[in-house]
Amino acid sequence: MRDAGKGEFSRAWTVLLAALVATMCGASPVPFNTIGSFLKPLSAEFGWNPGQIMIGIMCYGLSGCVMAPVIGALADKYGARRVGMLSLLGFGLAFASVGLVSSLPMFYALYLLVGLLGIGSTPITWSRAVNLWFVQNRGLALGIMLLGTGVAGFILPSLTVYLINHAGWRWAYGLIALLPLLVALPIVIAFMREPKPGEVPTADVGASTKTGFTLAAALRDRRFWIMAVSFILVSIAYGGFHTNLQNMIRLKGISDGTGALIAGCVGLSIIVGRVGTGLLVDRFWAPLVALPLLSMPALACGIFITDAPPLALIVLAAVMLGFAAGAETDLIAYLAGRYFGMAYYGRIYGMLYAAFAGGSAISPPLYGYVVATHGNYTPILIASAVMFVVGAILLMLLGRYPTSFPTVKSA
Repeated sequence: MRDAGKGEFSRAWTVLLAALVATMCGASPVPFNTIGSFLKPLSAEFGWNPGQIMIGIMCYGLSGCVMAPVIGALADKYGARRVGMLSLLGFGLAFASVGLVSSLPMFYALYLLVGLLGIGSTPITWSRAVNLWFVQNRGLALGIMLLGTGVAGFILPSLTVYLINHAGWRWAYGLIALLPLLVALPIVIAFMREPKPGEVPTADVGASTKTGFTLAAALRDRRFWIMAVSFILVSIAYGGFHTNLQNMIRLKGISDGTGALIAGCVGLSIIVGRVGTGLLVDRFWAPLVALPLLSMPALACGIFITDAPPLALIVLAAVMLGFAAGAETDLIAYLAGRYFGMAYYGRIYGMLYAAFAGGSAISPPLYGYVVATHGNYTPILIASAVMFVVGAILLMLLGRYPTSFPTVKSA
């Protein structure tokens, strides 16, 4: 067993590297980890309030939510490499174009385009390839792949502030867009591929039939809806917290530079959360692993509700937020494969990711609306603390992993 696990990494480390870099530079972390830095310059130039600006992230998220099942089906049919390459190209061009914005409707339309074109550069696509290459170390491999979001979360807030200060916010959009275009795309072209028949003995690839649930069967299964509701609750609680974090810190009287560094702590803790979650779910029942990790940000909400928390507690809150983010997206990919198999993985994961993306989309403007109307984030933070805990508890209802799956026609 242990030798076989080592063999997985020796066979597919280049694929895993490509998936990690593509995730880091793709449409999953980049818009969310940069929008907080753009709040101030956009507000200064156009007079938009945080709630109005965050509707752009909602447009991005909802378009991605709609497209996620479609992209999952395309990845099942055409493979991760082809779908991912086209999406990285589209995402980079769309994100650069946001720097040309001249009105609020145009801002919304361009973020909508970012979601439509970029959703194929998210873990929906890359996790399919990783799941097929890795079986015994699947949780760890997915965690390593999703380190990309943590690295992006650590680097992008400070990088975006630096680019805005030295080149202006319009150029900052274009320069950040070079990440998918000049970093991720060449690596995906060189290294991303799915296993050929017989190349991975335990993988279910290349046959006319595969094992796993069809999408229709998954939609009739209560476990799918338990996952979906859990991910919606946690993503609503998390998405706006993350994107508004720098503004929350600013309201505590802390400078923008320090706020960007604290936001970077989220990225570092995401990295730890990814690897830690991956190692743990390969050894223990995943919902039990998720319980403390997804509940932890409730304490972070409590810290930000207080009037003048010490800087150390604010950093601790950012770290706890990152641990939850490190666990959640890892769990979506892992649980989809463990409970529903790989035959229609892209479609099923796409639907679950749509639930996550939908919650993440409505959350930032919801947080923005609360602060615009109340002058602080307290009401939404109280609600979010409850959603974090309930979302974590729901996963405990999933039950044991299936020991076998039905045989179905290949996607």
